[in-house]
Amino acid sequence: MAIKRFTKMEYKSADDMVFGEAKYPLTYGLGQKIGAGTVVPEINFAPRPGAEKNPATLTREYVDYITKDILDRAVTLGFPAVQLENEWIHQMGNDPEKFAKPVVAGQKALMQKYHDEYGIALSIRHTCADPRLAEKGLRPGMDKTHMYPEKTIESFEVAAENGADVLSVETMGGKEVSDYAILHQDIKGWLFGIGYLGSMDMEWIWPQIVEVAKKNKIIAGGDTNCAGANTSMFMAGGYLDKDIPRTFSAVTRCIASARTLVAYECGATGPDKDCGYEGPILKSISGKPSAQEGKGAQDAHADLMGNLIAQVCDLWSNESVEYHPEFGGSSVACWLGVIGYEAALMNTAKQLKQDKLLRDLYAATDSYRSPEGFCLRYDNAYKIGQAIVEEGNDIYLRSRAAGLKAAELIAESNAKGGLKLSKHEKDMLNKITTDLKALPDSASKFEEQCLKEYKNVPMFNPKNYGL
Repeated sequence: MAIKRFTKMEYKSADDMVFGEAKYPLTYGLGQKIGAGTVVPEINFAPRPGAEKNPATLTREYVDYITKDILDRAVTLGFPAVQLENEWIHQMGNDPEKFAKPVVAGQKALMQKYHDEYGIALSIRHTCADPRLAEKGLRPGMDKTHMYPEKTIESFEVAAENGADVLSVETMGGKEVSDYAILHQDIKGWLFGIGYLGSMDMEWIWPQIVEVAKKNKIIAGGDTNCAGANTSMFMAGGYLDKDIPRTFSAVTRCIASARTLVAYECGATGPDKDCGYEGPILKSISGKPSAQEGKGAQDAHADLMGNLIAQVCDLWSNESVEYHPEFGGSSVACWLGVIGYEAALMNTAKQLKQDKLLRDLYAATDSYRSPEGFCLRYDNAYKIGQAIVEEGNDIYLRSRAAGLKAAELIAESNAKGGLKLSKHEKDMLNKITTDLKALPDSASKFEEQCLKEYKNVPMFNPKNYGL
C-alpha cells in the first residue's frame, strides 16, 4: 500500500477548525456520525482485576455489566449518541480468539439491541493491544517466545470480524529509545526514537490495519504516541513536579505529532485516539475527525490543559476508568455523564452559533498554564502543522521542524510575557534549540549518527525497524 505524505494543510487557516466539525466527517456503526456537526462522547473503561480469570467472567464483565450500564445511563440521560472504546487488556491480545472474540461480539449485539429499541446512535472503537517487546523483536518471525507481532495483527482481524466499528492502537515502536531520551533529557534521542524509528514502525503496522479494516468494511481510526509523548508529559507533571522540564515535554509532543500522522498517510481515516494530545496538530494537517480527553479524564490522570484540549475535538473522552461502584451508579455510568454533558454544552454552542466563542474560551483558559498546552492551542497547533508539511516527504526533517517550531513559539511567548518560564525551563529550551539546529540536514547522516550514538541503549535493536 502506497504511503501518501501530507505536503499541504487541509485547512486554509487555524480559525476554520472548531469542535464537532471535520473537513472529512465519518459515518459508521449504528447511525453514528463523527465530525459532521456535533461532538459525541466516547466512554472508555477497564474491567476489575480478577475479571480476566477466564473468557466467561471477562465477557460478563464487559457485556453484562460495563456495556449495559453505559447504554442504560445514555438512554436515561437522553444522550442522542455515544461511542464506546474498549482498550484491550493483555489477555485479549495474547489470545484473541479465546478472550477477545466473545467480548467483541457480545458488546456489539447488546449495542444493536439498544439502537433498535431506543434509536440511539452507537459505535465502538476497539483499541487492540500492542504487547510487542523490543528485546524480543517487533516484526514477525523475531519473537520466538510470545509471538507478539503475529498476535498483534491477529487482534485486529478478530476485532474487525466480530463487531468493531473503529480499529485503533497505541503502538510501541521507538519506546525503548524514547524512554532513554526522557531520562537523559536528550532531544536528539527523542527525535531518533519517536520521530524516526516510531514513524518507521508505523509505516510497517498501519498498512496492515488499514487492509484489515477495508476487508471488513469498517473504519481504521488512528494511533497515539501515548507510549512516548504521554510518558514525557506525565514525567513533566504539574507545578509540584521537577523530574523533567515542561519545555522538554512540549517539544517532544510536537515531534511526536509527525510520527502519529503516519497512520493517516497509510490510509487511516480517523477518528484518532483520545490519549493522543497531539490531535489538534493532526486535525490541522489532515482535516480528519479528532478524539480528545482533558478535564473529563481526571479519573485516569491530571493534565495542564483540561479545557484547552476540547477546542477542536469531535469525540470527547474520559480516557479510561476501572469498573466499580460510585454513589451515583457505576463508574462508567458516572463518567459518561461527565463527558456527555460537556459534549451537550459544545453542541448547544454550535446550535446557538457560539461554537467559536466557546472554542476560544476553552483555549484561553489553559493557554499559559504550560508550554505543552500553549503549543497545542489551535492557532499554534496549526503553525506546527505548517512546519511539518513543509518537510512532509521526509520523516526526519519534518519531525525536526516540528520541534524547532515548538521551541520558537515557546520562546517568543516567554519574551512577550505570555508563558512564564523558570531559568531551568529556559535553559532546557535553549539547549533543545541548539541541539536541533546542530543536527544534519540529511536523514541518512542523522541515521548513521544515531545508530552509533544509541547502539548501547538497552533493548534497542535496529533490526526491529528494518535497519
